[in-house]
Amino acid sequence: MKKRIPVIAGNWKMFKTRDDALAFIYQVNTKVPAIEEVETILFVSPIYLRTLIKRQEDNLRIGAQNMHFAEEGAFTGEVSANMLTNIGTTHVLIGHSERRQYFAETDETVNQKLLSAHAHKLTPTICVGESLETREAGKTNEFVRNQIKKAFKGISKENAIKTIVAYEPIWAIGTGKTATPQDANDTIKSIRQTLQELYGSSVSEKIRILYGGSVNPKNISELLNESDIDGALVGGASLNPQSYLELVTAAVK
Repeated sequence: MKKRIPVIAGNWKMFKTRDDALAFIYQVNTKVPAIEEVETILFVSPIYLRTLIKRQEDNLRIGAQNMHFAEEGAFTGEVSANMLTNIGTTHVLIGHSERRQYFAETDETVNQKLLSAHAHKLTPTICVGESLETREAGKTNEFVRNQIKKAFKGISKENAIKTIVAYEPIWAIGTGKTATPQDANDTIKSIRQTLQELYGSSVSEKIRILYGGSVNPKNISELLNESDIDGALVGGASLNPQSYLELVTAAVK
């Protein structure tokens, strides 16, 4: 039986108006399980962070979708870790595939962001995952292991335990395609093995590793039944309050 507390994290991406966001949080706020059972997180647009943080109940966490690694500076449009913590943000998403694809993020900048997040006591969820070409070439594990090693460079054992990892195969994001539970679990096992090589089993067994890629209420239970999948990073299915609550409920079971 898994000893790790599961995580259901919704990534709203560039969706919802302020009114939509408020309506959503009012519907789920008191219905999510105790944080000791499931950690529920919503990664939202930065302009809604303070609005939702002020209204989050004890069992719901509001997180940022991105942050810059610098303390401050001439980085128009960016948000620093200090800015996030100053308004009460506790969680941050780092290295999502869309950030890597569209905004030129690299393994090196992901590492810098991870270091900065921990320096400011933010709980980071770091994303890794391969393209369809990499998977078809049979190099998934090699590619993802390399991403993990670069991301965790300079991260202490104490902070590694506090980091959440999300495996999100790029080819399965928003496509309706999902890695089979067994395939997802095999890759996540490889990620955990990499973390064991870096930190030892006492640390790797405590790190929560999520699956992301067209997760929905119909496939969540099967995914969570796998030995090493500790939850899900969810896109589209997290935009609807009812489906999000169904995902969270499945994690309790």
